[in-house]
Order: sequence, then structure tokens, then C-alpha cells
Amino acid sequence: MIDDPLDPDFAASFRRNDRRPACQLYLISPLDVAGGFPDRLARALDAGPVAAVQFRVKDVDQHAAARLAEPLQRLCADRDVAFIVNDSIALAKRLGADGVHLGQDDGDPREARAALGPTAQIGVTCHDSRHLAMEAGEAGADYVAFGSFHPTTTKQVRHHPEPAILAWWATMFELPCVAIGGITPANAAPLVAAGADFLAVSAGVWAHPEGEAAAVRAFADLLRR
Repeated sequence: MIDDPLDPDFAASFRRNDRRPACQLYLISPLDVAGGFPDRLARALDAGPVAAVQFRVKDVDQHAAARLAEPLQRLCADRDVAFIVNDSIALAKRLGADGVHLGQDDGDPREARAALGPTAQIGVTCHDSRHLAMEAGEAGADYVAFGSFHPTTTKQVRHHPEPAILAWWATMFELPCVAIGGITPANAAPLVAAGADFLAVSAGVWAHPEGEAAAVRAFADLLRR
């Protein structure tokens, strides 16, 4: 039996700890959240369990971003789903969001904690780096995100970790980890088995050929197994 968490084959032998909470779905919005998107989000949230929604828009000023975010935030609040703002500590504070997700160039978790308070959920992108993840944990992050595990059209990526990093993290630390990047109902099972606490999904829901509700139901079926 392989028992070295640094061995790339470790994930294949890893068995998820039953004492760790079940893996959950974490939706990431598409860049275009105008028009009828609030109705699409409502359908997705009503189709099955969703732990969090990350609001991710680009190339709009904070005022416009706040206007786009507000109806989505209300939908999440009505369903007890965490509303997380991507990149911007300032926007998260303005909205009174449940938290913020930081890329490596978006600020320090300690800065976010000081601005958003002790109950805010703070996540940090750690790519394929154990070192960055440990630094984020030491800085007070509430979760770390690894990826991209699969090809994705959502953003350009340079880092492609193996599922073994999830198994390593789950073995070494209690802090939740998020798997991200090109995740669909068809390819998610190995990431869940490897130890992901959350599956961060964008196109796997919003571009699903049968619609967002069908995608969320498919993820719900997978995560119940």
C-alpha cells in the first residue's frame, strides 16, 4: 500500500476519511451575469444542494459590478447559499458578501480578514502549489483552491495539478480544499474520491447541454454516492 502523500500514485490508494464532511458543489458565475442570468441562477439553486456561489465578473467598475451582484446575492441569501466575491476585497465589503476569493495577486487573507471581519469566508487560489496552500492556511484562509484539474475555457491556466494534491492536503490538514478547472459530472468522481471538499464549477453547469438545472441534479447524484 502506498502511504506517502507526496507520491503521485497516492491518490489512487487514498480512501476519503468518513469523518470529513461530504464534498459539496460551489458554483462560479459566468462572466456575463446580466439579462436573464438571475433566472438561470435561481433554477440552478433550486435544482439541488449548492454550498456557495462565487460572483466573478471582469472589466466592469465597482458600481456596475455591485448592480449586477445585488439580485444574485438576494437569491443566494433567500436559499442560505454563501455569496462569495471573486478578487475584490473592496467589492465584498461594499456588498456585505459572505466572503471573498483571492487570486495570488488579489491581496493577503489577513488584509481580507481585517476588512471583512471574523465570520467572512476567505479562499485563496493555490494552483498546484503545496507551499502556497500552506502559506494561505497560515495567513488565515478558510479554504484553499487547487487547479486547473481539467482543460477549461473559463480562463487561461498554466497549472495542472494531479488529484494526488487533494489527497495530500486532506491527509495533512483539516482546512477545506476546493478542486477547480473544467469539472463536469462526468469527470468529477476522481476528485471527490481524492479528497476535494468542494467542486468549483462554472461551464460544467452554465454550458451544460441540458441546462443548468440538469447539471446541478447530475452533480447532486454524484455527490450523494
